[in-house]
Amino acid sequence: MDKCSFCGRDKKDTNLLIAGISGHICDSCIEQAYEIVQEEMKKNSEFDVNSIKLLKPVEIKKFLDSYVIGQEDAKKFISVAVYNHYKRLMQSNRREDDDIEIEKSNIILVGETGTGKTLLARTIAKMLHVPFTIVDATVLTEAGYVGEDIESILTRLLQVADYNVEAAEKGIVFIDEIDKIARKGDNPSITRDVSGEGVQQGLLKLLEGSVVNVPPQGGRKHPDQKMIPVNTKNILFICGGAFDGIDKKIAQRLNTKVVGYTATKNTERIERDNLLQYIAPQDLKAYGLIPEIIGRLPVLTYLHPLDRTALRNILTEPKNAIIKQYLKLFKIDGIELKFENDVMDYIVDKAIEFKLGARGLRSICEHIMIDAMYELPSTATNKIVVSKKYAEEKLEKVSVKKLKVA
Repeated sequence: MDKCSFCGRDKKDTNLLIAGISGHICDSCIEQAYEIVQEEMKKNSEFDVNSIKLLKPVEIKKFLDSYVIGQEDAKKFISVAVYNHYKRLMQSNRREDDDIEIEKSNIILVGETGTGKTLLARTIAKMLHVPFTIVDATVLTEAGYVGEDIESILTRLLQVADYNVEAAEKGIVFIDEIDKIARKGDNPSITRDVSGEGVQQGLLKLLEGSVVNVPPQGGRKHPDQKMIPVNTKNILFICGGAFDGIDKKIAQRLNTKVVGYTATKNTERIERDNLLQYIAPQDLKAYGLIPEIIGRLPVLTYLHPLDRTALRNILTEPKNAIIKQYLKLFKIDGIELKFENDVMDYIVDKAIEFKLGARGLRSICEHIMIDAMYELPSTATNKIVVSKKYAEEKLEKVSVKKLKVA
């Protein structure tokens, strides 16, 4: 009589008995084996959610300092928000006598392109060693329309976490270009706004914390695929955007164009060149974010435009500085690379001239070094010195449009 080779049950005592080459296995043993495999996969997972080493805010900022130049205010805000968020997670694992529930501290970063919004979020995830994904808000639309559904955000997080739901539920999501889903006016839309206000409404359930059924492969092209329930209550959302033109909204609120005898007295302390530092939630509302979204992003901070000194430091000081990366790339090929000091200043001058920010530094360096990286690995050269004259010759061939696209 057929029986399970693992537990010894007879066929009549099982719901299902599957035959193999030289044995059988019952449905109960299959379920137990599946659970054992899942547990082992969690143990071997790249992300161990139970061993998050949480640093104090001062230590978090110190870690950020080694990767991100400047932006002291933003780093301080993020350090505190991240510390409170993961402290909240650890607190939720313990049973407390009081009924006080600490709310989530989602973050919104406002700053010009190339000021380090994405780098800050990526560095935080690296420090905590939790699943981290970047999502571009410009491709998001309401369900049923051309584009990506809101749930695709969580699909990407699940993929990064190797489908370890427990790890994904304690991860970090960076939503870039959040300003691109703003509605066009301060009034509610009277027509269907499928990639603006509609997306904001869809994001609400993710930001506030709810159980969302996520398609494992993304999209709704396979309606029969099994959905994975993900609780977003403990996922930290960091939103970033340039909010181009919001300085006019801030200026309007600060009433910088007042006239009369008290005008000078009221506006003398306002730095007109950097109005972004005065940003407030009502400015985001005036720009086109709905009040509900703003309420779910309680930590609002800004990033300063990078000055010449900051850009110069970004080239050489951080752990993963651009110049250090090129030195390492050439060293792998056995070539010693050296940059003359005036080359650094030239690169910074061009980044400022073209208004490219920190991201532009890499574009400029890439165009200067592309010929050397192409030719030298095939030669017997073991040393190269990059002079200002060499950099100028290489960059003269490149149009500004190419640099901006890069």
